[in-house]
Formats: sequence, C-alpha cells, structure tokens
Amino acid sequence: MSAPRLEINLGYLRDNTEVLVERLGRRGIRVSGVTKAMMGVPQLARALVEGGASSLADSRIENIEAMRVAGITAPMTLIRAPMLSQCARVVASADASLNSESEVVSALAAEARRQGRVHGVVLMVELGDLREGILPHDLEAAARHVLGQTGVRLLGIGANLACQSGVAPSVRNMTELSALAAGLEHSLGVTLDVVSGGNSANLTWALNAADVGRVNELRLGEAILLGRETLHRRPVPGLHRDAFTLVAEVIEAKQKPSRPWGDITQNAFGERPKPVDHGVRGRVIVAIGRQDTDHTGLSAPDGYEILGASSDHLVLDTEMALPPIGSEVRFGLNYPALLRAMTSPYVTPHFVCADPIESNRDQTSVTSS
Repeated sequence: MSAPRLEINLGYLRDNTEVLVERLGRRGIRVSGVTKAMMGVPQLARALVEGGASSLADSRIENIEAMRVAGITAPMTLIRAPMLSQCARVVASADASLNSESEVVSALAAEARRQGRVHGVVLMVELGDLREGILPHDLEAAARHVLGQTGVRLLGIGANLACQSGVAPSVRNMTELSALAAGLEHSLGVTLDVVSGGNSANLTWALNAADVGRVNELRLGEAILLGRETLHRRPVPGLHRDAFTLVAEVIEAKQKPSRPWGDITQNAFGERPKPVDHGVRGRVIVAIGRQDTDHTGLSAPDGYEILGASSDHLVLDTEMALPPIGSEVRFGLNYPALLRAMTSPYVTPHFVCADPIESNRDQTSVTSS
C-alpha cells in the first residue's frame, strides 16, 4: 500500500455524527457537517449525511462543486463569505451562504435571478471574536436589504466564535444572538428558519446550557472528525478520536549523535534549533514533511519523539530497536495536521469502511510493510 497515506475510518465518522446529532437533537439543534478539511471528498461527505447531518457546509466553492459532481444532493452552505468573482458559481452549486456584506448579497441576488434560482442568505453577526460579522446595531438594515432583493431569501442569522480571537461561546453572547433573532422577527415581521450558533467550540455550551434559546443549528467539523471540542481540545465522551491515521514510510534508521556539529545558523525554515546532547540515539527518518502536514500537530507512537521536519523529511528520536527500512510509522493528528494532510497532493486518502467499534484510543504504532 502506498505511503504517505491518510487512513480514514468512515464508520467512525458516521458514528460520531450520529452521536452528536442525537445529543444536540434533544436540545432542538441541528447539525450541519463541515467538510472543509475533507477537500470535497464524497466518501467523507456521505458518511456525515448517513450519520444524520441535516446539511453540509464548506468554506470553498470548489469543494461544494466537487461534491455536487459526485452526486451528493444534501443541502449545502458556503460558510466563507462569497467572493464577488465567484457569485455565479456559488448560486449554481450552493443552496445558501453566510454573508456580511450587502454588496455581495446584491450580486448573489442578481445572479440568482439570471439563473432562475433562489439563494438562501444567512447574515453573520459580530459577537466579539472579530472575524466576519455585521455589528449588531447594523443588523436590521442588512436584513432589510436582503428582504428588498428578489432572487435571495433571508434564512436567518449566525455567529462565529473562538476562531480568530478565541472568544468562547457563553450564555451571554448566545443569549444576545437569540435576542437579535427575536428582535428581527418582531421588527420585520419575518420568521427565521436558521439561528446558527457557531462551530465545535459551541458544544460545551450547547450540551450544558439551561436554555439554548433560539439557536437551532451548529456547524460541526472537528468534533465529528476528531471527537473533541475546540475550546480546550478535550475529548467528547462517546466519540472516536482515531478516525484518521497518518502513515509514513521509514527511509532511514541509524544510530547517530544527538548533538549536531559545525557552525550552527538557521535551518531551512528560519528557525534556530536548540538540540540537547543525549549521546548516541536511534534516529529514524520517515518520508513526510511540512509540505504534507503540520508536524507539530502529529502524535508519535510510544517510544518515539518528533525532533523536527523539513519540507520532505520527518525526523524521529527513539531508544527502541530501529525499525526496518520500508516499515511504516503511524501517527495521530490534530486539526491543523489533518487539514494540511488532506490538502497535500502527496498524501493518498485510504478509506476503511469498517463498522464502528469501541475505540477512542489514538492509532499510533509502528508496523512492517
């Protein structure tokens, strides 16, 4: 089997989705499965739909188009504000989009009229994280602008937290979102179908709040993919954390001094390593690097330590017996490492269609090929 590869357990992803859909459903909250880390790979999108996600959400129109070409018919929302240059593609492939600029809404409306479609608009509200969003005092005017356009429909409002500035979802800001929704409905005489509270960072609030108010949707990616919430990266009980395993092949395994010699300057990435002399150690190199993943987000097998990475080499330290050349090392991943591995053209996805089983342990080991 080729390496490097990303082994993906579709059963675990279905299972994680089912668990979250059931738990949040008790609170009146739908799950929109975020596929942006998956590059529009249809097998992964289908696993989320089969798990009960009410819709799919992605930040790249290219991924949405790929899923449409693959025959996926689930409702899809573009969750990065549309670029003016891509409005025609957005209307053609996405059912809805998250928006914060009236100029873009006007362009979407014009394109929807041209294509004979109606495009859904969710207005994003700024609640303090200072990424995208309309300031609350400007929200009614923005909503009136949507209502005044033919070709678009005001679906609702949403918010995004804990992405840019790390502002946590809380009773206070989620209550504000609910109040804004109720205020719009009262002042404009409309009913909002969507009040999208946020992302995987909202899980702790959503599952424990005394009252979730008007929030009826969460956009979940990392919680489904890696089984953890994103405020503190804590595991969510009952979810699989090992749906993804990165596998790389050993290309060198030798006993070497642990301290480099010669004049030390910067490495290839402008860093100044500070090695510690531990004497002669086992040093293993696997054929993967920064061009393929974020090495700082990998979990090495027991007995191995990641020393660093160049573009194409990942260097490991070990006191164990040296692995054979051509054997494989298996790593767990965090979200940044997964995102980059899925994006790399050099990492091949390999799907495991096994049914879910009881396993929440990281899949990290060394195996012979």
